[in-house]
Amino acid sequence: MKVVFLTGSHPRHLYIAQKLKEAGMLQGLLIENREDFVPAPPEGLSDQDRVNFIRHFSDREAAERRWFGQAEGLDWTDISQMNVTSGELNSEKVADWVQSNGPDIVISFGVHKIDDALLAKFPAYAWNIHGGLSPWYRGSITLFWPFYFLQPNWAGMTVHYLTSSLDGGDIVHHSVPELSQGDGIHDVACKAVRQAADDIVKLVGLLRSGADLPKEPQRSNGKLFLSKDWKPQHLRLIYNTFNNDIVDKYLDGELGHQEPPLIRAF
Repeated sequence: MKVVFLTGSHPRHLYIAQKLKEAGMLQGLLIENREDFVPAPPEGLSDQDRVNFIRHFSDREAAERRWFGQAEGLDWTDISQMNVTSGELNSEKVADWVQSNGPDIVISFGVHKIDDALLAKFPAYAWNIHGGLSPWYRGSITLFWPFYFLQPNWAGMTVHYLTSSLDGGDIVHHSVPELSQGDGIHDVACKAVRQAADDIVKLVGLLRSGADLPKEPQRSNGKLFLSKDWKPQHLRLIYNTFNNDIVDKYLDGELGHQEPPLIRAF
């Protein structure tokens, strides 16, 4: 089964590409060049918020290098590859490239919104890996918000069908990592990606074997988080109130417990 994978340029994105390649499933790889991984703090922040901002994104970089560093610098010369900017993602040249690879399935992760014209060029099996549990955490920065709402066990990934509705397609599978004492916010995000990488390889294998996979409509609207919803001041709760030990507090029973109603393919 031939997979065309559309993904971003950050370590987490290339890690899933690596796992698909190792499984012998990767036919084509499109990499969208994403924003700087460690952004500069915005002007006008208080000293506290500036320190938190720098800590948050520096720690994220360190965590992703630690969990996914081996995925950088890999040799992709034996597969079809295309590198694009966000402005080129929905171009005719991308549509032609996808079709030239003759994929059985297209999978996206970490690229900007795919428009209807490009979606129309995809095969019947076209999935997105969303970094959040849909429908409850849809949109942007959705591995952060479960921590802000003190629900670290709701930090996970959703494999769903690609549609014109943002993160709104029918769900194939929810993927969640196992939480451990000492996990910080970025450890959980990285563990979620690693679990999703294992799960997507298994899902493609099941599809190849003819298995009947879930295709569950999203019956609840949940919440669609936008990039503008997030502010550096939100980091005060993560670092100043909890010192990044929300997982420990949760595992110790201090934050209550509610299980997400997951859809699982296996």
